[in-house]
Amino acid sequence: MASSTRARLSLAALALAAAAATFPLGRDTSTPETVVPSSAGGVVLPLTRRGLRQGSPVHDDANAVFDPTFPRAELKGIGEKYKNAAQFLSGVGLNPDSAVNVADTYGPGASVPFDIATNGTIAPAPLPTATSAPSTGQAAFEADIVNDLAGRAVLPVHNNVGTVPLRDQVSGTEDLLYYGPIDIGTPAQTLTVDVDTGSSDLWLPSACRRCKGRQFDARRSSTFRSSNDRFSVTYGSGRVSGTLVRDVVSFGDLSVSSQAFGAVSDESGDFSENPNDGLIGMAFGTIAESHAPTFFENLINRHAVRSPLFGIHLERGRVVGSEMCLGCIDSNKMLGPITWIPVESQTYWSVSLDAVTAGGNTVRANCVAAIDTGTTLIYLPERLTAAFYRAIGGRPASQYGDGFWTYPCAANLNINFVFGGHGFSLDPRDFNLGHTSSRSSDCIGAVLSLHSGQGFPDNLAIIGDAFLKSWYSVYDYSDGARVGLAADVNQQA
Repeated sequence: MASSTRARLSLAALALAAAAATFPLGRDTSTPETVVPSSAGGVVLPLTRRGLRQGSPVHDDANAVFDPTFPRAELKGIGEKYKNAAQFLSGVGLNPDSAVNVADTYGPGASVPFDIATNGTIAPAPLPTATSAPSTGQAAFEADIVNDLAGRAVLPVHNNVGTVPLRDQVSGTEDLLYYGPIDIGTPAQTLTVDVDTGSSDLWLPSACRRCKGRQFDARRSSTFRSSNDRFSVTYGSGRVSGTLVRDVVSFGDLSVSSQAFGAVSDESGDFSENPNDGLIGMAFGTIAESHAPTFFENLINRHAVRSPLFGIHLERGRVVGSEMCLGCIDSNKMLGPITWIPVESQTYWSVSLDAVTAGGNTVRANCVAAIDTGTTLIYLPERLTAAFYRAIGGRPASQYGDGFWTYPCAANLNINFVFGGHGFSLDPRDFNLGHTSSRSSDCIGAVLSLHSGQGFPDNLAIIGDAFLKSWYSVYDYSDGARVGLAADVNQQA
């Protein structure tokens, strides 16, 4: 293993760090709940969403003005996250030892997803047991859980598959960061991690003086294994660093006994304001800076999950309900069947972006698109972005810097992304980031430009949560790896 490693960080986490000085966020320090285990080898993980924007031009205020703080920070951070994309997508610098052989482990039935909605039912977990009287915030936290469970029909449980609703801390309705609980060590210590399909490394704070949230205490774990290998994460506005270590890592009942991760002992003050404690990368281990298989790949290699895939549902403007289903899908979160798109490169969850349609016009793309839950907005190559905005009467918004574009707020958008020959719509609520001024009829779009001069491949697109909130996404290692998209229940809202 290399003596010094650098991991890519979720863009939402990077941007929240840079924006912290303007928007006081703070860590979510309420006690995370446990997750009901699945003896069948699948588990549903609740994801908490962190919101930042002051208001929504669609839901709350038709005259809301665009605030560039977060998008600027995310655009800046994207350079660090995808700095090696060109070589990775070309097959250079990959970790061959991280490859997963699904055919040998699962056999011919690997491509049939295990659906918890038809094979079992979700049961609510009990509330966490507090070691002391809950604070006002904790009481509100538990009240949110009770209220959410009250609206659910609880049916007989099959194979102990379970889900737990979590409290979300939101300012406005923009959805920027989805995170959930993870257990580390023996006995288990529960922290929270940003779930990021655009990177492949796991890291958590440990013995960190400047870290404000929960930390992993290695001294309390009987299974902890240290090393002398350094670990660091650098990005636009700060840095975290520490040591590569190993210990038991669990999501619910799904555990890896010796998972490699970064134990972060130092982090910048800006980053310490983020609500999550750490980050878990869910892309392919071939690009992991730890040179080790990811948590989920270790589960696959041990046949510890029912299916070699995971599904993700992201809520829009709702405190509870987001989830990740490890080893399973949840058709209760879908409005229709899954459309499968082959993965172009087992590095990122990358698929072919053939075209973008908008305003009745079709713009040819010929791009590779990384499906990235750790990124909030959508990023296209400069040439494609310009053609896209021309199709809806848009123009560059140079007052905010390179990469931003305006369009007429009243434009008939009808935006669709064509992946692998199949069209998928973008909800206009998620495209409109706000007016350029209180009296302007121009709005800022959630599609930003990537500049090849900054080191990006000229055929790379990054598809973030602005798109994924409308589509239940499935990340499948079988059939040579593929991404599945199904209309999400959010489309009914």
